[in-house]
Amino acid sequence: MVEDNYTFASEFILLGFTDREDLQVMCFVLFLAIYVVTLIGNLGVIILIRIDSCLHTPMYFFLSHLSLLDVCYSSTIIPQTLLNFLVDKKVISFVRCAAQLFSFATCATTECYVLAAMAYDRYMAICNPLLYSVVMSQRFCLGMLAGAYLAGVISSTIHTASIFRLPFCWSKRINHFFCDGPPLLALSCSDTRVSEAMVSAVVGFNVLSTTVFILVSYLSVLSTVLRIRSVSGQHKAFSTCASHLFSIALYYGSSLFMYLRPSSRHSSEHDNVVSMLYSVAVPMLNPVIYSLRNTDMKNAMRKAKEKQITLKTSKPIYILLHLASPHSHSSVLSHICPILCVF
Repeated sequence: MVEDNYTFASEFILLGFTDREDLQVMCFVLFLAIYVVTLIGNLGVIILIRIDSCLHTPMYFFLSHLSLLDVCYSSTIIPQTLLNFLVDKKVISFVRCAAQLFSFATCATTECYVLAAMAYDRYMAICNPLLYSVVMSQRFCLGMLAGAYLAGVISSTIHTASIFRLPFCWSKRINHFFCDGPPLLALSCSDTRVSEAMVSAVVGFNVLSTTVFILVSYLSVLSTVLRIRSVSGQHKAFSTCASHLFSIALYYGSSLFMYLRPSSRHSSEHDNVVSMLYSVAVPMLNPVIYSLRNTDMKNAMRKAKEKQITLKTSKPIYILLHLASPHSHSSVLSHICPILCVF
């Protein structure tokens, strides 16, 4: 008790999931595997969109930034979590805790607005195809993206300031695996109703406004698709939206459950599971969701694979042609035998 009672906490202890060493090793392996898959999947999506000219469209422009945000806020949480699995004293300083919350809230809020921008892109592509190229210009897409990042920074500033203006004087033990809003509010020894109201208002505005925007966009898309007489046309239109809708449902559902329920209903076990869903699982699943159900992404991956195979198979021929060049001063026959042995 003497260890926990400070006038003001200068550092926090992240209790995480469990104190058992055998389970901590299992959790470390699980989180490390998730983090590696998240990095490979999302960076792969970014690189694929970058190198394939067929994917240089507004939809994939926003998707590349969605993957970038997933990488950023996974990297905000998981490395610290992995370190905590390996050390006995799971300490994070006051400043680092505030920085972690700010970074996470910025990425998470920006992702809401990027998902809304992707919904608007689908609305324009399906409901107003003749105006699509005019409206969804590069300048307009950059403006939407800049607005998303600006909204993320402003919201996370309010979010973080509302929580860290409170005194944390009773305990420094955070019953969570990273510095998230609800567990931090539970530590304060002062009246947190104003801060809770501000956090709920900011999160509620961001989530509910983007949700309404997405629903209106997709209701318009649904109305347009149902008027298409061709069954194949309807299927194609729905397939372009299915992955996006699934990602939205997974991300928004867990976020709403975590932030917009009364504080009296919070429990550490449920909070850990729900937070793991939207902060760890969703970034890992997004590349899978957008790749497996997206024809353009599949075609781009196939072309990249074929190009790689072509480069590998053409390497011996390229070397032989180079050696047979009249500019080569070496004997061709002296090089052919070792080349054939290698390939």
